[in-house]
Amino acid sequence: MVTYICLPKILKMRYIKIYVVVALFLVSCKTTKETTYQAKEQSVPVVQNTSNIQGGMWIPSLLEGMNEREMQQLGMKMTAKDIYDVNNSSLKDAIVHFNGGCTSEIISPKGLLLTNHHCGYGAIQSHSTVDNDYLKDGFWAKTIDAELPNSGMTVTFIKRIDDVTTKVFEGVTEGMDEALKMKQIAKNISKITKNAQKEDWQDASVKSFYKGNQYLLFVTETFKDIRLVGAPPSSIGKFGADTDNWMWPRHTGDFSMFRIYADANNRPASYSKENVPYTPKHYLPISLDGVEEGDFTLVFGFPGRTNEYLPSVAVDQIVHVLNPAKIEIREKALAIVDKYMRSDAEIKIKYASKYASIANYWKKWIGEDQGIEKSKAIEKKQNLEKEFSKKISAKELVGYKTLLSDFEKLYKEIERVSLARDYWIEVAYRNVELLNATFRAYQVEQAYKRGGVQAFEKARESVLNRYKSFYKNYSKIVDKPVFEKLVKLYADKAPKEYVPSNMEGVDVKTLTKSIYETTQFTSFKNISELMSGTAEEVMHKLNEDKAYVFGKELHRMFFEKMNPEYQALNLKIAAIQKKYMKALMEVFPNKRFYPDANGTLRVTYGQVRGYEPKDAVYYNTTTYLKGVMEKYIPNDYEFDVPQKLQKLYESKDFGPYGENGKMPVCFIGTNHTTGGNSGSPAIDAEGNLIGLNFDRVWEGTMSDMNYDPAICRNIMVDIRYVLFIIDKYAGAKNLIEEMTLVHPKK
Repeated sequence: MVTYICLPKILKMRYIKIYVVVALFLVSCKTTKETTYQAKEQSVPVVQNTSNIQGGMWIPSLLEGMNEREMQQLGMKMTAKDIYDVNNSSLKDAIVHFNGGCTSEIISPKGLLLTNHHCGYGAIQSHSTVDNDYLKDGFWAKTIDAELPNSGMTVTFIKRIDDVTTKVFEGVTEGMDEALKMKQIAKNISKITKNAQKEDWQDASVKSFYKGNQYLLFVTETFKDIRLVGAPPSSIGKFGADTDNWMWPRHTGDFSMFRIYADANNRPASYSKENVPYTPKHYLPISLDGVEEGDFTLVFGFPGRTNEYLPSVAVDQIVHVLNPAKIEIREKALAIVDKYMRSDAEIKIKYASKYASIANYWKKWIGEDQGIEKSKAIEKKQNLEKEFSKKISAKELVGYKTLLSDFEKLYKEIERVSLARDYWIEVAYRNVELLNATFRAYQVEQAYKRGGVQAFEKARESVLNRYKSFYKNYSKIVDKPVFEKLVKLYADKAPKEYVPSNMEGVDVKTLTKSIYETTQFTSFKNISELMSGTAEEVMHKLNEDKAYVFGKELHRMFFEKMNPEYQALNLKIAAIQKKYMKALMEVFPNKRFYPDANGTLRVTYGQVRGYEPKDAVYYNTTTYLKGVMEKYIPNDYEFDVPQKLQKLYESKDFGPYGENGKMPVCFIGTNHTTGGNSGSPAIDAEGNLIGLNFDRVWEGTMSDMNYDPAICRNIMVDIRYVLFIIDKYAGAKNLIEEMTLVHPKK
């Protein structure tokens, strides 16, 4: 067998499989030029303390210069072109946006994908039943034919990134009001995407960076036939569950495997039995040498959203007003759902993915608030703002003089409507499923009012498709007490001017009983009957249903009062934020400014490092299988351990994946990550896969607003634990044989 793989020219490695021959090559080429909004090239002094050059989510097409030198200071042996190259194979060609919310990477010449267990959780759940529970038992396709298709799942490659800032701002003048500016910018973006150079099967989109001061065009390629290949049982892939979520030490084997399928021309195609495994331009070789303190780590992926440059008044509002309200709502919902999941196996399957999703940010917000307080982030921002004010006065930058006072005024104005909006989102949209169902029906009614019968028919078809999957995982028994608890909370604590009249002074217990006894919104069969008939008939039936009538008032409040007020104020804040971002970069030319995450492809670099969360406590970089056994609680929802894994531990049967008689499980680093980086590869100094990013430490969850290299750590599954589970636990040697395993340190 001969495996040909495009790798950086600096790699010199010895393969553990004697029958694998690897051709190493890289052809240099010209890459995209840096723009004025990416940090300018400058001399970076060699320093002993490298913490000041860690942090940031950098655009991969703009790494040459400062970023490249910084990464090499941290130990990287690659070049910027090894990471991103338009004309030749590079690391970027192995990284894909997984199903719009996570990251995954290609790890074989047959399009084999690795991502997190929690990223594949919905797909694993959809294939599970009480009798055939892949969440509980795991799933492993021992042949290509056994791989399971996933309707609607996609993965997206970034083919090219171009700076189009100048074109986006054509016709935009300083004298325009913000609404006109945004209209002109939108018009220009539409023209740019329409005229973008790309293949017929590719897409183009334009994204904003540096709060609207820079715009980049992304040419992408989206594959639609993605099949489930393997997943460990939840007792491995979700070990520790919500108790350990956002925590360190961590012992979770958070991975799952999928495969990209393409047509005969290796291009995107909808699911077909005729499709074949995708042949990638590049895939990641896998290092068996592990990590140690100080090793370079590069995390490549699609971080979702950060707000590093918010003013102090905004962070203060989030920490002391908005987050506490959202935390309370989710806490009450989680307590109810958890009770039913623990007592009913069918409900446990139905709500497993939903519960994890709700709990994830609930716990994150708690840690975020604590981290902001501990790191004195608000005070630091206030100090920066004082320095900013002094400098603009000294430089007589009159245009920036009122920025901070404008922020103060606008955030004071927006606070109550922001809080009300969060109550609506958390209660009516996210956590009370019945209200979410009425919201979908409300959209159908609005479509009919705006566009008549044709719009109604289209909206009805769309919402019925949504309802089909929605009610598959719905339980009236669970939802009813959630409705009662959260509706009362909304009525009691949301700002009064945004509470609908039908919630004022109502007996919520009696209301809940009346609604759930009569509504048609508690099953797919009933809702299908409710939505049948002519448009007028459906409208009449909807407005006779108690759940719909109640929900409709909430949704009208949101769309007719709450959201318009919020968006109007938010547009003004965005304009000030854009100007503030530009001002910061002008006033502090020697400071590091990286663009906030916005769901686009980014590079973040750092090192494997332990940390000190509190006095006299130090956390090491790596956890081991021994820690899994120490946490083991038989038959526990979160900490049970499969019997086979126990036996492998007792016999120390770790194969080539162990280290000095121990089996590594997870490790931590200083990479700046956020939601969307789930499933991102952790790559070593030479371009090999060493781990799989899946979480952050609780003390560092505030990194979305305040990255601090002293305590912010991302958590990664050691790739050797992934291989150990695939090989020794699951016996899926067919998957191991697809991969290229290397020993770069030897």
